[in-house]
Amino acid sequence: MSELALEELSALAAIYCEPDACEVLAVSETHGITFRIQISVKGLLDTDVLLKLLFHLPVNYPSVLPDISVNSDQLTRAQCVDVKDKLLEQAKKHLSNPMVHDLILWIQQHLKYVIKQSATVCSEKTTLSSGTSTEDGIWMILLHLDHMRAKAKYVKTVEKWASDLRLTGRLMFMGKIILILLQGDRSNIKEYLILQKTSKVDVDSSGKKCKEKMMSVLCETQVQSRHKRFQTFEVKEYSTLDELQKEFETAGLTTLFSEFVPPLLK
Repeated sequence: MSELALEELSALAAIYCEPDACEVLAVSETHGITFRIQISVKGLLDTDVLLKLLFHLPVNYPSVLPDISVNSDQLTRAQCVDVKDKLLEQAKKHLSNPMVHDLILWIQQHLKYVIKQSATVCSEKTTLSSGTSTEDGIWMILLHLDHMRAKAKYVKTVEKWASDLRLTGRLMFMGKIILILLQGDRSNIKEYLILQKTSKVDVDSSGKKCKEKMMSVLCETQVQSRHKRFQTFEVKEYSTLDELQKEFETAGLTTLFSEFVPPLLK
């Protein structure tokens, strides 16, 4: 981990010192630094947009680009992806130099133009391609389960569904954390969710069969080129958080792990 990255994080913490404005999620000699910056930016018609920007600075940063994730309740998922892509374009111009603050300043000045351009492109795609699917490609979903009482039966059911729907990924256990990471056609992922929510996959405290009522969807997104495709569906158990983190990192999903897994430990 470079001194430049640590100095930059220290400066950012001083600049964004309001409550929840800068949250450090992980600092590691081997995995780099992960933190979230939360800022209010003017969008279209001067409406306030609360942007949550997750940055992962790899150990070789700033010689390599940071990983960036964008979330906002005021923007669509597509608009968040466009903002992330524009930030990565800008990041290439700053390679070899600390860049996070410059990227934040840039999006504060240009967000409304990015949103406007995104809306225009989306409208054109809808007009030109109304007869084609916008869900082409491989999708990925990360699910969190609260518990499994009838674990052996539940695991076999999940494995069967994944096989029947040609989905790959992992069913992961780490302490009390239970995660399901799936990759495949989006229509098959949607079918899986229907099965998960409507089938009696577990038993309640009295031993009666019951439906899954405590599943949450942590993330659903299209698989990017930097993400590794899982070739099979496997059930795996991890004894430490580091082991679980390495599973995500091997698949190119460091940002996904940093954003959604640590909060489950709180």
